[in-house]
Amino acid sequence: MSGETDLSRLLAGLDPVLDPDPYGYALLGADQTLPAGITPFGLVREAEGMTIIATCTQLEAAGLDSAGQWARITMMVHSALEAVGMTAAMATALTGVGISANVVAAYHHDHLFVPWDRREQALTVLRRLG
Repeated sequence: MSGETDLSRLLAGLDPVLDPDPYGYALLGADQTLPAGITPFGLVREAEGMTIIATCTQLEAAGLDSAGQWARITMMVHSALEAVGMTAAMATALTGVGISANVVAAYHHDHLFVPWDRREQALTVLRRLG
């Protein structure tokens, strides 16, 4: 199933949904394995180690330090991986109110991680794009 590529339809259909749990980013060394009990939302391998994105509860239970608390907002529109402009539009809108955003694009949806204490404001800004 192919996703949407038309920017106006993407923005009209964003339908952002806020996950109720705070997430964190943790780092494992290149020679470490994923601790038991963690079901990661995302894993990224880099030369310096592996970044784990998971709920703060799971990271804490595994004894991992996380870099802050982040809210996960999922755009329910099915965006194509080759779509142009959606990430820029979201980032620009959030930049306008001083909210940082980390984007994780998956096959069906885009997910933004924003500071936990700014989550409601970010959700409002994203809804206005539609």
